[in-house]
Amino acid sequence: MAEETKPAAPANFKVTIDNISIEVAPGTTILNAARTIGGDVTPPAMCYYSKLQGSGGKCRTCLVEVSKGSEKDPRPMPKLVASCRTTVMDGMEVKNMTSAKVADARNGVVEFLLINHPLDCPICDQAGECHLQDLGYEHGKEGTRYDFKRREFEKEDIGPYIQLHMTRCILCYRCTYVADQLTDKRVHGILDRGDHAEISTYISKAIENDFSGNMIDVCPVGALTDKTFRFKNRVWFTKPVYAHRNCENPDCCGKATLWLRGDEVFRVTVRKDEWGEVKSYDGKPGWICNTCRFDKKHTSDWTIEGLADINRHSVIGQGKYPGLVVPKETMKEVMGGRDPKLLMDINTVSGVNNPDIDLSKINRPAHSDDFKPNPTVSN
Repeated sequence: MAEETKPAAPANFKVTIDNISIEVAPGTTILNAARTIGGDVTPPAMCYYSKLQGSGGKCRTCLVEVSKGSEKDPRPMPKLVASCRTTVMDGMEVKNMTSAKVADARNGVVEFLLINHPLDCPICDQAGECHLQDLGYEHGKEGTRYDFKRREFEKEDIGPYIQLHMTRCILCYRCTYVADQLTDKRVHGILDRGDHAEISTYISKAIENDFSGNMIDVCPVGALTDKTFRFKNRVWFTKPVYAHRNCENPDCCGKATLWLRGDEVFRVTVRKDEWGEVKSYDGKPGWICNTCRFDKKHTSDWTIEGLADINRHSVIGQGKYPGLVVPKETMKEVMGGRDPKLLMDINTVSGVNNPDIDLSKINRPAHSDDFKPNPTVSN
């Protein structure tokens, strides 16, 4: 008697998200399926990072409603599920932006995240590229019901290049995954539990690994900041350009984003995709080493490729014109070829910068003394 053959599983699963149907490979999460569609259909994510194994499931901002489990079992899932950890089934139907339950739950999640997060955006170096800012603007509420004292931590130096503001941390765990999977000796992690949980290093230890700077790039808020960039400029005043160099470190891709102000390189970061994650090259994440990030701060160290891809809705993208659509500069023609910045010594008027100091060349945080007017100039 011939054995009964089971029907072969479909090569791809059909899933419908916000009334848009697509086909994805089995094992794909709802979040990654939504990312293939893009736009507002994609749930936000604060802790999930596709390049870091084990990430996700912490922040709950990517909750979605599954109104139909699958073609074989059409019953809806009783609760909202984390889309970054839930895989699709054939025939599954998901609601994200079309669900009132999701909108209400996401408002609550944002409110919880902001319970202890200080609203110090005006002085935070992450302002303008902060995922929590975007999340609060798009899914948050106008106020908070929390009347208790927020938890506070002292600022902590966890290495020669990184400043830790634990008060801003939302415990997404991304930096610990970077340390686990990218460095050879992890000396920091999560201490304590519950509302006492915090990121810190082992006693008397500092993070000195050659790839530790990537922790700054994966942090979705301003908890981990670059000491060599702190208080020197705002990101929307800088111009991001793609550049590359032949790095001697075999694990460094050598492809980075330079943030320029004129010809000065104020900081160097990895190249990021539309989801705020590091781009991949040849199937591998494009991490960069600390030498490229912190030591190569001259344009002569790099081969400039062109303007970085910035979302036009981002505050960083304002006034950044690619290719040949740059407005014609007429100031030099009118002034006989002289550079506009030479027409007036703004330091004698505003006292903003010390004219003898290039902020981009200071390998430390900016200090108030760096912004005092030149004492040799008389008012």
